[in-house]
Order: sequence, then structure tokens, then C-alpha cells
Amino acid sequence: MINQNEQLIDTFYRSFAARDYAGMIACYHPEIQFMDPVFRLQGKQVGAMWHMLCVAGSDLRVVHNQVQANETTGTAHWEAWYTFSGGRQVHNIIEARFRFQDGRIIYHQDRFGFWRWTRMALGPTGLLLGWLPVIRQQVRKTAQQRLDRFIVDHPEYQA
Repeated sequence: MINQNEQLIDTFYRSFAARDYAGMIACYHPEIQFMDPVFRLQGKQVGAMWHMLCVAGSDLRVVHNQVQANETTGTAHWEAWYTFSGGRQVHNIIEARFRFQDGRIIYHQDRFGFWRWTRMALGPTGLLLGWLPVIRQQVRKTAQQRLDRFIVDHPEYQA
């Protein structure tokens, strides 16, 4: 039998698969904290990131499974297939961890192989240099700049 927090995680990923960013955001606590190898975000920034990714991902496909949760924490496995800039095909494999508060997700951490991702997303550069901290920093900087521009264009995400 699925519990309330497992249902919350399932709703989050079903919304993501449908590119329903509003449904995803509804699963989050207003004080959400999110982290992955690229982003460290909180509050409205997290919703803006998912909105940006859902809008940009015209060929995005998401599947999830292995959802487990108790009253305070949860986990899930999910995978995403999409075309990255430059036309490179990416298949990202992610392990997610969650914490819950007030019936919503207050903490979300995604873990994936960054070097594996750079090999797909950045091609030869990622293959040769994707493991270097300087490449990770550049990817983070570029992604944050892209998100900042998205937030400027979407005032609902401005603090």
C-alpha cells in the first residue's frame, strides 16, 4: 500500500513526465531546498528551474520507479532522455532523496554521474575534460546564468 509521501513523489514525477511544472511546484514546500551536481537552489528558484526545464525540453521523456518513503524521508530512481544544446542526446540516470514537512517536499537532492553526463551533453570536451573541477564550475555558472535570465522573464519567481 502506497503512503502519502510515496504518493507525493509519484505525483511529482508524473507531473514532470507530463511537463506540468505547476504540478511539480505544488509538491514542494515554499521553503524547498534543491541540490544536484549543477544547481544549489531554494524557494522560488527551484520552481523556476523545473519550469525552465519543462519548457525547454521539447523531446523530454521522464520515467521513475523505486519510490520509497516514510513520514520524514524518501527516495526514488528516475531517468531522463532529452536533446541537449548542440543536438547531443542525453540519457541521465538519477537517484533522488527527499525530506518532507507539512505534507510537502522541503528538501530534494538529485545525484547523478556528472562526468557521465558531460560525456553525453558536451561531447568530446566532456569526454576529455568533464571530470575536471573547472568544467563543473563552468557548467554550474552557465546553468545559473540561464536560470537567472529565465527568472527575469518570469516575475512570479522573483523574490
